[in-house]
Amino acid sequence: MIRPVVASLCGLLTVCLLMTGCQSSEPVRSAPDAAAGMDLRPDTSGAGAQPGALYAARTLPNIDRRLKSVSSLAARIEYTSTGLRGDLTRVSATVFVPSGRQAPPGGWPVIVYGHPTTGVDTDCAPSRSPNLSGASATVEALVAGGYVVAVPDYQGLGIDDGGHPYLEPTTAGHNVIDAVRAIRRLVPEVSDRWAGVGISQGGQAMWAANELAGPYGAGLALLGTVSLAPPTDLTGLAVQAGAGALTKQQQGALQLLLYSLHREHPHFNLDDYRRGVVADKWDVLSSCEAGAVAERVAAIDAITADDLRPAGPEAQAVLEAYLRERSLPRQPASAPMLVVFGGRDEVLPEAWTRGALTAACGMGDVIDIQFQPDRGHHDLDVSMAYPWLADRFAGVPATDTCATFITPPPPAEPVVENGTEAQSTEAIGQESTVDADNTGEGQ
Repeated sequence: MIRPVVASLCGLLTVCLLMTGCQSSEPVRSAPDAAAGMDLRPDTSGAGAQPGALYAARTLPNIDRRLKSVSSLAARIEYTSTGLRGDLTRVSATVFVPSGRQAPPGGWPVIVYGHPTTGVDTDCAPSRSPNLSGASATVEALVAGGYVVAVPDYQGLGIDDGGHPYLEPTTAGHNVIDAVRAIRRLVPEVSDRWAGVGISQGGQAMWAANELAGPYGAGLALLGTVSLAPPTDLTGLAVQAGAGALTKQQQGALQLLLYSLHREHPHFNLDDYRRGVVADKWDVLSSCEAGAVAERVAAIDAITADDLRPAGPEAQAVLEAYLRERSLPRQPASAPMLVVFGGRDEVLPEAWTRGALTAACGMGDVIDIQFQPDRGHHDLDVSMAYPWLADRFAGVPATDTCATFITPPPPAEPVVENGTEAQSTEAIGQESTVDADNTGEGQ
């Protein structure tokens, strides 16, 4: 049912993913309205006690009309998930079910879409925007392809429950997995088979969900995840800040990380990392309000190298330690991955992603690695994403390019012993690794 639509939708999804991934300004948002839409009266048993249990579900009458036209159900849900410290939290998401057809045998397949950075405050949630903060075209293409689609807001976006732990992968991974559980409680015809695709921050969320899906996702069948320009090892942002070498895009990402770290750790001294324009315009830089876009852009343009430079080596080491806790990989993935990254990424330099991929391959992950040397963070060719996802649901074995990505070392020079040649033992069985120093990622 899914594979025949691959050719017709692949091009559309490619354009949609690129459009969503390259958003640089905050989209227009609708005012939150708790009474908007029809109460779907879901089963709320276990809410606040079981991951995936529903608190509430309402229809979305103001959603993008094109997305609404392909959906038999468009709803905003609130569900239980697990936070950074293992506490149960309340998270929101949007859910879309295909219209004009019946569920295939075995139930609707599920795709979770991980959105890129939209901000760090409650109002920055895609569920509060008629066009899902720019993601509606992508979701429309996936729903039209025969998938039930969920778009988690991530903790702290949409519902103010503990704040948004920006680029904290464990929390985001839990939010992704629990969105699948929540969908299955809302829509009985949904299968346990699911996959994920995400861009930038969403790419990190999908990678994390893949690592967590084994023990945490028990009862669900993850088939694979797609991570486009994913943040992985974030420590390079601290190193770049200390050297005064952050790009403008990295400056924006680091400011949001500092905001989030201070909210999570009140003893974290912001004044060791902000001064000048960053200190003066802190609230503007942290805002996702549509009316503040121009002021925020102007503030970022005015940031100097010293405005985000750590106060000294000790402050830089503290920041590196916090960012290391937010980094990937952490453990082997439970399902195949497609990872796409560019050689001209202005947020995530090539070497940073290579270090993370080398580590993941070393853990035995099955990864189809697509490196695009002439592409940046926002102009990746993602045309392979949709057929890759369709292949996972069709049971096609996933391609693993780890062996060719990690280049083996050159043959060792022969060692002469008493006039005879013997092979040097230093190189036997060893593999070269990509230099992972100064690793880190942004949005």
